[in-house]
Amino acid sequence: MNRIVFALVLVPLGLVFSADPQTQFKYPAAPTTDQVDDYSGIKVTDPYRPLENPDSPESRKWIEAENKITFDFLKSIPQRDGIKNRLTEIWNYERFGVPFKQGGRYFFSKNTGLQNQNVVYTTKNFSEPPRQLLDPNVLAKDGTVALSGLDVTDDGKLAAYGLSTAGSDWQQWKVRNVSDSKDQSDFIDWVKFSEASWKKDGSGFFYSRYDKPDEKNKLRSQVYNHKIYFHQLGAPQSQDKLIYERPDQKEWLFTATVTDDGRYLIITVQRGTDPKNRVFYKELWDANSKVVELLDKADAQYSFIDNDGPVFWFRTDLNAPLGRVVSVDSSKPLLAQIKELVPESADKLESANTVGDHFVAEYLHDAHTAVKLFKLDGSADGEIALPGIGTTGGFTGKRRDRETFYSFTSFTVPTEIFRYDFDKRTSDLLFKPNVKFNPADYTTDQVFYNSADGTRVPMFISYKKGMKRDGQNPTYLYGYGGFDISMTPSFSPANLVWMEMGGIFAMPNIRGGGEYGEKWHEAGELHVKQNVFDDFIAAAQYLIDNKYTSTPKLAIGGGSNGGLLVGACLTQRPDLYGAALPQVGVMDMLCFQKFTIGWAWTSDYGSSEKSDDFPFLYAYSPLHHIAKGCCYPATLITTADHDDRVVPAHSFKFAATLQAAQGCDKPALIRIETKAGHGAGKPITKVIEETADRWAFMARELGVQVKN
Repeated sequence: MNRIVFALVLVPLGLVFSADPQTQFKYPAAPTTDQVDDYSGIKVTDPYRPLENPDSPESRKWIEAENKITFDFLKSIPQRDGIKNRLTEIWNYERFGVPFKQGGRYFFSKNTGLQNQNVVYTTKNFSEPPRQLLDPNVLAKDGTVALSGLDVTDDGKLAAYGLSTAGSDWQQWKVRNVSDSKDQSDFIDWVKFSEASWKKDGSGFFYSRYDKPDEKNKLRSQVYNHKIYFHQLGAPQSQDKLIYERPDQKEWLFTATVTDDGRYLIITVQRGTDPKNRVFYKELWDANSKVVELLDKADAQYSFIDNDGPVFWFRTDLNAPLGRVVSVDSSKPLLAQIKELVPESADKLESANTVGDHFVAEYLHDAHTAVKLFKLDGSADGEIALPGIGTTGGFTGKRRDRETFYSFTSFTVPTEIFRYDFDKRTSDLLFKPNVKFNPADYTTDQVFYNSADGTRVPMFISYKKGMKRDGQNPTYLYGYGGFDISMTPSFSPANLVWMEMGGIFAMPNIRGGGEYGEKWHEAGELHVKQNVFDDFIAAAQYLIDNKYTSTPKLAIGGGSNGGLLVGACLTQRPDLYGAALPQVGVMDMLCFQKFTIGWAWTSDYGSSEKSDDFPFLYAYSPLHHIAKGCCYPATLITTADHDDRVVPAHSFKFAATLQAAQGCDKPALIRIETKAGHGAGKPITKVIEETADRWAFMARELGVQVKN
């Protein structure tokens, strides 16, 4: 508690001040106000409140001026063209998504290399050329319409698919005939945070949506009262049947899934991003059946796996922080219904599916995947050998399928697709991408270091072989640390190019994530969120102390909650880094809950509207800890004007405040993307452009020599 009190009034140690900074930038004047908010007697100014409206004439003028300064600066960096050319060359490789099977047909996504969006294909046999089913690239010349969801009927004849425009969370859903790739008349609007789930007879599908929002403010306004509907094939949306709503619980979010046997609709109920959830169900053979509140305490995380009649199988952390598999008999009284099948192990159970008459369980062992098999009675039955230390995904299918598909990737292995045969107990490589680099030239270490309170934290460090640990290596330290999300090894063309440039890519598995189960997550949320920042700062210090890099050569980065991470670490230890790249970050911890889905994050952050939470939020809120006259490291903030997940006002206000406070000539720039959102579905062209800008910025500020 003492640390929090002091953090409200003291300037962090190690700051460098300049009374008369000589800056090379003349930043535009941002619109201001004399707004002062009162939080239980503490007055907090918010001078850049007008920037919360990105569409006002004053904000648009400021955005245009900021972008001109930023893009003029980035274009002047001589290394940028060479970086962009190499990014384009590396990104230009054929890649596949994990296939799934319905009605005797396989469905999968594919990208030939530089297509802005992945294309959906179907085939009856992988030995024959697949047929194109859906190409989002033809829906917008600039590639800003993206596929956001896909569900195929049991007979493989119809596909419901969702589309997102310019990166928005809002989706529209349509229905396409698989036979001729033509759309039917169905059109569903105002869908958000939802998939579609077909009834087994193909007569229609379930989905979740909100009421139609105010068109003018749909990218900023709060969203409440999620509802489940059933869409009858061929009928207008106005006739869709309301299946379930809870006006008494406006913050509840619903996911509706039809069981493989078609008997039940499983309703997963979440309050915001809290991993603890409820599970309800509805019997589909009775049109008049009521929704049954099966697991209604929100006392743990329950992920539905499958069912055997009235017995439901779940992955849960109930009385098992690392996860286990249990059965819940819906026909028995509550106290007798939960039975353990697969007990908790020493590793975190990340996911579980039923395929091939087995539970296929993906575990995380020190943040990389191990896959184990269990019979349906819970007894161990071997494991699926993987090519190395990395991350898998997939393993979907129906219980009696004799095959399943999965992906494998690591920091230096582009995503490969495998087919697993349950009868032969073998994995066959279905697709191996051909990327223009030699994986043997690179290596990844996993190290462990101690955080401020002594907690042991793992970190992956990837780099080109032959690197000397002399403290002179440009290093990009990337993190997230929140919402029970696990950061695991994966291939990135962007990170590969950075390593080609002589850079190190480092990724610590800091608290707040899910790498070690719910206790690891809880150790980095709410009133102990500071642990997350301490872990990241300790990672930076480890890299410096062990001569991987040094302060002038170290950049930190992260997106969304990771943008908050960068903002907090930037303001707490500006002396530790040479550059900072916060992406679409949550920077105003006192106001985040007032926009779109921000209220949902209070499960991880708390809320400034609660007197118990306010001191902790105010103690680390990046926006409120920028010190006038401090010399901050070179900073490139990135956001997007259509981001309705983390509204751009966070980055706008942070940039304006940082620019006004900067006490030296290091740049404090903001790059504002247009026709883009939080990141999902962003066209490849925009991804390459933004990556080239970020890497060029780091090259300049960290002194990286790149040949064009």
